[in-house]
Amino acid sequence: MMNKPNTGFTLIELMIVVAIIGILAAIALPAYQNYIATSQVTRVMSEAGSLKTAVESCLSKGSIVGVHSNVLVGNVLPSTACSLDATASTLMSGAAVGTLGAPAIADVNGYAQVADPLTPTAAITATFGSGAVMLLTGPGADSLVWQRSADGTWTCTTTVPARYRPLGCQ
Repeated sequence: MMNKPNTGFTLIELMIVVAIIGILAAIALPAYQNYIATSQVTRVMSEAGSLKTAVESCLSKGSIVGVHSNVLVGNVLPSTACSLDATASTLMSGAAVGTLGAPAIADVNGYAQVADPLTPTAAITATFGSGAVMLLTGPGADSLVWQRSADGTWTCTTTVPARYRPLGCQ
């Protein structure tokens, strides 16, 4: 009879592998959370920034009273009103502006806020909502604002921690 050699891993070898996996996870998880937070700030910056074109169009047409986030099919928008054609975002909180569009759903989605009536120094304010990571929803660190100056230039500011801010929004 031949003796079959023992095969497999010893307990020490398995413990070393588990320890290495634990160390890698401890390093990777915070880096992944930072990546997700940064990408969400960039997404909200883009979504809110897309409304700049609609605001500029409304201002140039003189449609400054009766601002609406979106207008549902079948609703007729008065000629003096402004439709932002906004889409609800899962990363934002905030009610729909105006009454002719689909409302926001609490704790699910929301809209960037634009004041009615529009002024030459209009602001588009996005507040991070329940879909955003907790790092972005704390009090005092949960908003991003596109501000228009009287000469028509836009600047982005945000209250989120500096390490999550994208270029172009300080």
